[in-house]
Amino acid sequence: MSERSIRAFLALEIPDAIRAQLASMQENVRTELPRARWTRPQGWHLTLKFLGEVERPVLADLGAELASRARGIGTVTVKLEKTGFFPSSTRPRVAWVGGTAGGAEKVVEAVEDAAEFAGFPREKRLWSVHLTQARLKTQWSKASVDQFLEWGDRLNLEAFTCREVVLFSSDLQPGGAVYTALERFSLE
Repeated sequence: MSERSIRAFLALEIPDAIRAQLASMQENVRTELPRARWTRPQGWHLTLKFLGEVERPVLADLGAELASRARGIGTVTVKLEKTGFFPSSTRPRVAWVGGTAGGAEKVVEAVEDAAEFAGFPREKRLWSVHLTQARLKTQWSKASVDQFLEWGDRLNLEAFTCREVVLFSSDLQPGGAVYTALERFSLE
């Protein structure tokens, strides 16, 4: 990364109260599961679009475009209430917590439109609510996969409202990525 570029992404933030509650719940289940690289709660967010290494002037163009497109779209109501795996529960590589995000379709479209305006390709996959919990180092047994999925069935987190899209920088460190909010785009 040069001084002229930043590794960046756009995301919805997780409120501190939800983050703390989920972290406590995760701690209970992770002690019962095989080794994995568990994500740190301070890094949890719902990624809308990963941008990669971006020159600062391009980020400025993207920010100006997103600010006008995002304003007035309306908030996003998120309910984290299930778990799953990428690419699938029969070939688990990444464990996630997911759920629903009412109002997110318009926000994702605005993010994609603004990013395309700034020169980024549109995402080919549909956006889904997923909060990465762990990257599996080894294949988990079916019993471990089922245990994680059953834990997800018991999640009882309050719904929360996202009122802005956040542009984050991602600084890769030996202990994991450090995310810093650079700019906020109101949805109201």
